[in-house]
Amino acid sequence: MTEDGPSGPRSDLLAIYRAAIEAVEGRARVAEFLDECPPSGPVHLVAIGKAAAAMARGALDALGPRILRGLVITKHGHLDPALCAEPGIECLEADHPLPGPASLAAGARLVRFLEEAPDEARFLFLISGGASALVEVLPPGVAPAELERANRWLLASGLDITQMNRVRKAISAIKAGRLAAHLRGRPVLCLLISDVPDDDPAVIGSGLLVADRRGGDISDLELPDWLQALAARNTAPPGNGNLRRVECHVVGSLQEAKTAAAARAVELGYEVSRHRTFLGGDAAEAGRACARALLEEAPGTVHIWGGETTVRLPEHPGRGGRSQTLALAAAEELAGHGAAWLLAAGTDGSDGPGGDAGALVDSGTIERGRAAGLDPDEALARADAGTFLEAAGDLIRTGPTGTNVMDLVIGLRR
Repeated sequence: MTEDGPSGPRSDLLAIYRAAIEAVEGRARVAEFLDECPPSGPVHLVAIGKAAAAMARGALDALGPRILRGLVITKHGHLDPALCAEPGIECLEADHPLPGPASLAAGARLVRFLEEAPDEARFLFLISGGASALVEVLPPGVAPAELERANRWLLASGLDITQMNRVRKAISAIKAGRLAAHLRGRPVLCLLISDVPDDDPAVIGSGLLVADRRGGDISDLELPDWLQALAARNTAPPGNGNLRRVECHVVGSLQEAKTAAAARAVELGYEVSRHRTFLGGDAAEAGRACARALLEEAPGTVHIWGGETTVRLPEHPGRGGRSQTLALAAAEELAGHGAAWLLAAGTDGSDGPGGDAGALVDSGTIERGRAAGLDPDEALARADAGTFLEAAGDLIRTGPTGTNVMDLVIGLRR
């Protein structure tokens, strides 16, 4: 990544980004909640999502031996070996972003874990983004290949996360509160880190323990006929009748991350403009809009946006996700405008294929990429922003962060 020293604009933007992530890190947020509001007795732990390992570690910090046994399901590469060595803790890695055989195996193990618990059991669920893909149980008559086809279409469709999760709930035997059938009325405390707009527990992880208020109706969405027909074949009953003893709390959110980012920017001596509108829609269009807003405002102000944009993928997409697409489109707007920088990155540390969290671009990004023989417009058209940004030296790599509250965009002009 292009450097500017320990106290330059790039270092400052990275420090602001790190402060945002630390404020919603799963281990600390779960431990803090359970220290203040501990469950009334011993619990059986279930942690699912990209932040599952960190959240489970926080539960162990707070509750220790009051956790009788635990099941942790997360994305490949996100497990904590020390956590998995804890007595009674079982760890599984599953498929993401496309649910696959490991996701189905994890879903089956999840159901068995709940059914193996005694009638007097209490459960502590820890759910974070990524859970929708990581665990699945298919309705009768639905084949794994149909699940993969549906999710592959969703990821390339340009639908937002709320719309995608509505479809996922419609073709699942455990989402939309249906998992609660396996609880048999036993009490659940569910702590969530939100990766969705409005922090709705019915949308986070496709609502494993929260009923679908729409009753599973997806007829208003523009979907191919084969996908509507697949949803219509789901005869799994809704979870409404088994949810009375499920208590949900959101312990980490995008707004909290933005608040922490703003506080760190102030500490570094900047004025702050915290954009309250949710950043959604097409990633490239959002990037251009953020860059234009940055250039139109007075210098010396840090701008903070948050949300989750979308990318319509071509048949053979390249490297890079929505944050890298947003950043490259922003870099085209910033080119030739002097001292301006924009960071766009996922709070979970991953942004599409390639293992990068996002990118930190500036007014020289396009020139550096072109010097390597690459064209930014071609990269955007191929959904290959990551290749261009790597050549420009602008990619950000963090590894798993222990949280997932969607994406942050942080800009600065001097």
